[in-house]
Amino acid sequence: MKKDPYVISADTVKEPPASFIGKIKFLGPGFILSASIVGSGELIATTVLGAKAGFAALWIIIVSCLVKVAVQLEFGRHTILTGETVMQAFNKLPGPQLRQGRWTVWIIFFFVSLKIVQLGGMVGGTVIILNKLFDGFSITTWALIVAIAVAALIFRGNYSIVEKGSLLMIGMFTILTLTSLYFVQFTAYAFSFADVFAGLQFNLSNEVMGVAIGAFGITGVASDEIIAYNYWCLEKGYAAYTGPRENSEAWKTRAKGWITTMQFDAMVAMIIYTLVTVSFYLLGSAILYSRGEVPQGNEVIDTLAFIYTESLGAGVKNVYLVGAFFVLFSSVYATLAFWTRLFPDIFGQLGWIDFFNITQRKKLIAVLAWTFPFVWVFMYLFIELPVLMVLSGGVIGSLMLFIVVYGAYHFKYTRTQIIPSGKFYTIAFWISVISIFAVGVYGVIQVFF
Repeated sequence: MKKDPYVISADTVKEPPASFIGKIKFLGPGFILSASIVGSGELIATTVLGAKAGFAALWIIIVSCLVKVAVQLEFGRHTILTGETVMQAFNKLPGPQLRQGRWTVWIIFFFVSLKIVQLGGMVGGTVIILNKLFDGFSITTWALIVAIAVAALIFRGNYSIVEKGSLLMIGMFTILTLTSLYFVQFTAYAFSFADVFAGLQFNLSNEVMGVAIGAFGITGVASDEIIAYNYWCLEKGYAAYTGPRENSEAWKTRAKGWITTMQFDAMVAMIIYTLVTVSFYLLGSAILYSRGEVPQGNEVIDTLAFIYTESLGAGVKNVYLVGAFFVLFSSVYATLAFWTRLFPDIFGQLGWIDFFNITQRKKLIAVLAWTFPFVWVFMYLFIELPVLMVLSGGVIGSLMLFIVVYGAYHFKYTRTQIIPSGKFYTIAFWISVISIFAVGVYGVIQVFF
């Protein structure tokens, strides 16, 4: 959008696309979401689950990617129907207030700040891949290069750059991941349709049940991505094109049209990240499970790369490593874009800045874009345990899921009844809520009990 997408007025109104081709032109938020979702969890944790469970838990991965989308859609619906940022919406939820901020805003601020450690681990994973691909630079030098590169791409706060960059990286890691999966079929670890079909049977042994539930929490949309989707829907223009909320038939028709476009965008994203996540799982099942190996952390990358080298040569190994780089870097890239929106939004709700002053907001985005990556690099170089650092973020994400579910419930049942949702969507919403809540409870029990 040429105008500020966070300012909704009659001047920004645009009719929604009616055709399939028209909807494709307004895809975008889901690309950024996919770039964020397919990261260390999919590359490492999903592959390790395949190493432990074989093909038996394939259905868990697919269900995990599909079932959580309804809560994400509720956040998207709320964005279109109200034009609010996610922290504006959270600041209107019931509960205690400290100065200008509700408890939900303060808790999100606290939890996301703790995730600095996780992002340090994600930067570390990216650096490790680069160090394997290219000789001549130290780990510290590569870390600084990654920080400078991601900051330079994000600091202008331009949505179109974030969208196009995400689309490029999605294309790269999807093609390279599927290429890696294809080459497995020319090794001793080739798998058959019967193996895949066996993984679609709802049957899990007690030995892998805990690992499978953990993978359910890691894969698909997590709390961060659900919150981030609000900003990308706003910046794509879905809310601004709908226009200021009013009780007219014209507005309701327009809102329904843009909600349909948003749902299409979310479905396309779901197909992308499900395809890539399943591919990583199949790699773990085909190669590592058959060898009886369950490598820890980044050893997954080393083991798979070694097997490709052993079977098909160094060229195929590099295909896998380049794909792994795009997977990890895309998460860092999309997360920095998200954080440079989220923190100014939080500061605005706490009364520290005027978020809707576009000049002030863009200056803060630029400052944060150059600050966060170097903080993440410092955390990685100080701790140097990337897998443990990433897993720490999973714990925080499990706790944030409770707030996300709480918010989604209020958005659906207290804020958006001007356009009620259908019965099928309501059923899907409650399946999603119950699943996410159960995973959050499981994550807390695993850590604290």
